[in-house]
Amino acid sequence: MKLLIFAGSTRQHSHNRKLAREAAAMARASGAEVTHLELADFDIPMYNADLEARGTPPDVMRLKQIMYEHPAWIICSPEYNASYPALLKNTIDWASSPVKSDPAWTDGFKFSRGKVVGVLSASPGALGGLRSQSHLAPLLLNVQCWVAPVNFALSHAAEAFDAEGALIDEAHRRHVQAVIDQVLWAGARLAGA
Repeated sequence: MKLLIFAGSTRQHSHNRKLAREAAAMARASGAEVTHLELADFDIPMYNADLEARGTPPDVMRLKQIMYEHPAWIICSPEYNASYPALLKNTIDWASSPVKSDPAWTDGFKFSRGKVVGVLSASPGALGGLRSQSHLAPLLLNVQCWVAPVNFALSHAAEAFDAEGALIDEAHRRHVQAVIDQVLWAGARLAGA
């Protein structure tokens, strides 16, 4: 199963980027073919229809293709003001925008339709970013993803990782693994594997 994992943050010491790296390592150990994506590696401006009218940015096209090629995703979302960050919304907005000049991409939901998506979050607070998940799920449903019912919000994330970025608490690892397992299980079945 091809699994795409990314965090909705580009901050250097982001807890969610650490969580995405850890989830990627765990998923590889579970036999998945993992692509761990860093959104900082893509030059994607804030969505603007006037800018788009001049041509969809090349990195948006690259991102669309990568997302399309993976039947299963795991997104690690920070929580900003009790919701997901603008970076995630902007990423989905660009990816879901039809490209009228390219027949292969005139369907805005081609990149996302039928994908199984697991949601993780991490926060220094007690709720672990749980409120970001409750807002992100409707966005994912709107772009025709299947959202896995098992999720995990890592609270007190500043103390949750060791110096190498691994999760310290075995219970946290079990929760992350449960999300990975469900996404891989459902992804394989929806893909007909």
